[in-house]
Amino acid sequence: MRKEEEEVKASPEFQAPPTVIMFPRQREMSSKVLRRQKRDWVIPPINVPENSRGPFPQMLVSIRSDQDRNISIRYSITGVGADQPPNEVFSIDPVAGKMFVTKPLDREKRSSYHLRAHAVNMNGERVESPIDLYIYVIDMNDNRPEFKNQVYNGSVDEGSKPGTFVMHLAAFDNDDNTTANGMVRYRILSQTPHSPIPNMFTINSETGDIVTVAAGLDREKVSQYSIIVQATDMEGNLNFGLSNTATAIISVTDINDNPPELTSRTFSGEVPENRVNVVVANLTVIDRDQPHSPNWNAVYRIISGDPIGHFTIITDQHTNDGMVTVVKPVDFEQNRAFMLTVVVNNQAPLASGIQSSLQSTSGVTISVVDINEPPYFPTNPKSIRFEEGVPAGTSLTTFSASDPDRFMQQSIRYSKLADPADWLSINNTNGQIITTATLDRESIYVKNNIYEATFLAVDNGSPMASGTGTLQIYLIDVNDNAPSLLPRESQICERINRNAGINITAADTDTDPNVGPFVFELPTFPASIRRNWTVSRLNGDYARLSLRTQYLEPGVYEVPVIVTDSGNPPLSNRSIIKVKVCPCDENGDCTLVGAVAAAGLGTGAIIAILICIIILLSMVLVFVLWMKRREKERQTKQLLIDPEDDVRDNILKYDEEGGGEEDQDYDLSQLQQPDSLEHIISKPPGVRRVDERPIIPESQYPIRPVVPHPGDIGDFINEGLRAADNDPTAPPYDSLLVFDYEGSGSTVGSVSSLNSSSTGDQDYDYLNDWGPRFKKLADMYGGGDDE
Repeated sequence: MRKEEEEVKASPEFQAPPTVIMFPRQREMSSKVLRRQKRDWVIPPINVPENSRGPFPQMLVSIRSDQDRNISIRYSITGVGADQPPNEVFSIDPVAGKMFVTKPLDREKRSSYHLRAHAVNMNGERVESPIDLYIYVIDMNDNRPEFKNQVYNGSVDEGSKPGTFVMHLAAFDNDDNTTANGMVRYRILSQTPHSPIPNMFTINSETGDIVTVAAGLDREKVSQYSIIVQATDMEGNLNFGLSNTATAIISVTDINDNPPELTSRTFSGEVPENRVNVVVANLTVIDRDQPHSPNWNAVYRIISGDPIGHFTIITDQHTNDGMVTVVKPVDFEQNRAFMLTVVVNNQAPLASGIQSSLQSTSGVTISVVDINEPPYFPTNPKSIRFEEGVPAGTSLTTFSASDPDRFMQQSIRYSKLADPADWLSINNTNGQIITTATLDRESIYVKNNIYEATFLAVDNGSPMASGTGTLQIYLIDVNDNAPSLLPRESQICERINRNAGINITAADTDTDPNVGPFVFELPTFPASIRRNWTVSRLNGDYARLSLRTQYLEPGVYEVPVIVTDSGNPPLSNRSIIKVKVCPCDENGDCTLVGAVAAAGLGTGAIIAILICIIILLSMVLVFVLWMKRREKERQTKQLLIDPEDDVRDNILKYDEEGGGEEDQDYDLSQLQQPDSLEHIISKPPGVRRVDERPIIPESQYPIRPVVPHPGDIGDFINEGLRAADNDPTAPPYDSLLVFDYEGSGSTVGSVSSLNSSSTGDQDYDYLNDWGPRFKKLADMYGGGDDE
């Protein structure tokens, strides 16, 4: 086998002859003897410069097989760049085996290609094993260094020493960084401003780190620097390399190198006594550090002159001033003025090597203004103890107030502010408390044995001031209330029972030891009480009232019981308990009949009550049925007016027009439908009837639309009205019904005789006989007097 290899030397100025690459010869191995295969030569890679200008296609290598002398060979290549995307970057002459590149290559897109070369005969059968071809794109310096940002921000503390790291910049070059094409170097082109010197910073040419090279950074003079940094490839060669620039903004950060200084050596203010949360003085300070930072924010402290802590200093967040504020009330009578020593610092400690200023300490003088203070009761509330029942006019105590204004000659007057039971009075000059009524511990105004009253003390200052004081009187109980029996009512079985009885107790408004244990006993008079009843003691507070006899007639009995408490001296009370004696069932409970009987009603009375209830229910039922029948009659035949609203005393209702009782002699044919109009026309005037319905076609009324429009509803109504007015078949058939005969002998005159314009006298006295409903009309026409 034979293998030949040559490297391709390619450059824009020189193109070496193409290398011929031969397929390696196949070795034969005996089936019986295994021989070691000789190692093949490694085919060197093919180097192609990027951005070649052509002409294209440009031949790279020639591939041959040593069998092409005997048979016809066809060559092909496969892989990325040949038959795989990107396709047709490389091609091969299938007969001559020459491989070409068809377009310029870009190393930044793809730096290498791996292809395989194939050799087959005319039948497509493989005659050689495929060989691997490696193509490397040679880098050219066609990319500038690029910064990620055009502006970089960094910071450095003011006063930093030379060599202090500030910030880092980095530029990236897409060219091969293993060659000079991708090796970037940095340098500073300019610095703005040039204070204190033009070169305050330097940059590491390889790493891009910016550091300080000189001292003198002062934020109060220069707070920011702007630096132009240049990045150049080809290892910084300005003649051959490509360059780019970026801006570095370096902020000089503040340190606490300026202590705060008060603007004055002394400050002053004044405060009214007994006032809190008021600002009495304002301290101003100067600090040249960065405003609203911990290096600028002032912190004030009072170091002397206020041992009790009447004052504090609050910092104004906007102006940095110190506001001296009163937090505890001051008293003019104790301190007329305060001399405070104040020191001011920053929230952040001073930087190393910076000393505090002498102007950080000042004196503050606070004057106290005297005001009229209200009188006060030294003991408030004041408690005293008395037995209840103290009579009116008793002096209890002297409740006097003190005036804190020792330097003012003022008098105090007293008055009563609150006295719920109106038991007390106070002397308006010396505060002596005197009772005006008897003190009663059992009063509703006494809570937990204590009665409270409030008094007012007012001085005569300008303006006047007042104070209040509370007097608490603890009332000691005395036995002044007799006990009362409980319960007031109960019931018991008529026959004696071992467990039957009424548990009784007593209520006493007094307290220990003037209450229980109680003594319960029956009076000796009348004798029937002890003959029928007995009381047995259960404990100190309860006893049992029970029957002494085997049987007692059912009824309500008032049993007197004498209750005595344990006070000193004891008090007794004769109380009445109403006991209902009734028959009981087997459980010992009163039956219903027994309870009624016990209430004092016999069997006859109970039967009579039940009969009355049944009769009452029957009457109610009859009345309801009558009302329903009447309502049904009204619905069946509706009258022109309701009978209740009829103003006539006696009205006869007829089915046809006619007269009263005596006006029944008339011709009914006048009310019947005539067959023709001849007999009507021939009648003399005054006796004709022309109200019969004409025998003519009926008029046509307008048809109402199914869904009338709101705009034509008025027109529809007007058209219907005109049609009805012009329709002779619509009732009434004439404008007036004329009757020929009203009857004879009627006590009531003709209606036509009633003429309001008549001047003759008429007798209307008969209206008085028509009943109370016509009395008003009789008075109007009959000349009667109104009542």
